[in-house]
Amino acid sequence: MKNQEREFEEIVRANRSTIYTVCYMFSNDQDEVADLFQEVLINLWKSLPSFEGRSNIRSWIYRVSLNVCISLSRKKQRHETMPLTMDINPYEETETNQNFKQMDMLRRRIAKLGQYDRAIILLWLENISYEEIAAIMGITVKNVSIRLYRIKEELKKMSND
Repeated sequence: MKNQEREFEEIVRANRSTIYTVCYMFSNDQDEVADLFQEVLINLWKSLPSFEGRSNIRSWIYRVSLNVCISLSRKKQRHETMPLTMDINPYEETETNQNFKQMDMLRRRIAKLGQYDRAIILLWLENISYEEIAAIMGITVKNVSIRLYRIKEELKKMSND
C-alpha cells in the first residue's frame, strides 16, 4: 500500500498544475475549483490500480480530470444555487494583475462554450498535440482540427461582442 501511495503522490505532484488548470476552466469560484480538484484526486486514486499504461500518464490524467469536471458540471446545472458574494474585488485595476485579467477574460469566454468544446480548447491551450487531444477525447485527429477551427471562430465572435 505504501508504494501505491508514494506513486500517487509523485503523480499528483508532477501533474497538479494540469489538474488545477482543468478544474479552473470549469469554474471561476475558488471553493468550487478546490472541490473539483479534490474530486479529481479521489477519482485518480480509485482508478490508479486500473491504469494499464497504454496511454501516457498525462493523457490519462486529462481524461479523468475532464470526465470529473464535465460530470460535476452537468450535475451542478441541474441544481440551482445561490452564490456567495464578497466585498473584495480581486479584479481591481493594477499592473500586477493585468495578465490575470486577460486570462480571466479568456476563461469567461471559454466558459460560454459547450463542455466538450471547452475541454478541447483547454487541451489545445495546454499545447497538447492534435493526436493526443484526439486520444483523450475519443475522436479523430481530423475532427480535432475541425472543432478547433470552429471553436476559435466562436471565440473571435465573442471578442466582438
